[in-house]
Amino acid sequence: MSMINKEVNEFKVQAYVDNGFKEVSKSDILGKWSVFFFYPADFTFVCPTELEDLANKYEEFKAAGCEIYSVSTDTHFVHKAWHDASDRIKKIQYPMLADPTHALSKDFEVLIEEDGLAERGSFIVNPEGKIVSYEVSAGNVGRNADELFRKLQACQFVHEHGDEVCPAKWQPGAETLKPSLDLVGML
Repeated sequence: MSMINKEVNEFKVQAYVDNGFKEVSKSDILGKWSVFFFYPADFTFVCPTELEDLANKYEEFKAAGCEIYSVSTDTHFVHKAWHDASDRIKKIQYPMLADPTHALSKDFEVLIEEDGLAERGSFIVNPEGKIVSYEVSAGNVGRNADELFRKLQACQFVHEHGDEVCPAKWQPGAETLKPSLDLVGML
């Protein structure tokens, strides 16, 4: 079943952010764009490369009115320990959400039940709290923050200009498509 237009359920989790712990809930994501970036676990191999890639692009996401939330099934205490121990993870300024109860992983349908870990899932959530884009990858395949940012920009453009669509490799300022009324149902 598709997750497109699914509204994120109510949630309340602990996060490690700004060298401290903070509670994050659904009310924090409403009214702005969000990216939920699920990864299997702290202290692993591919995850720090992805999280560092996002950290390097974080200012661009913030300038676009989007907050990034990285999410694993680790606790907020483990996030802090990883942040303290890893030079790559020390670069992270966005909230690292703790999901030890698997509430978020289940809601976004990325929980690997038998392992108690999350798949690599990237979700773009609009200001109304609805998923408008997502991608789930195998645990051994890293993701690209540049492409995720491009998708965010396309989602924001379509959200603002509902009668236009973004073709493959669309970038801000590039031409969009205006489907005719006869073709709208075929999208």
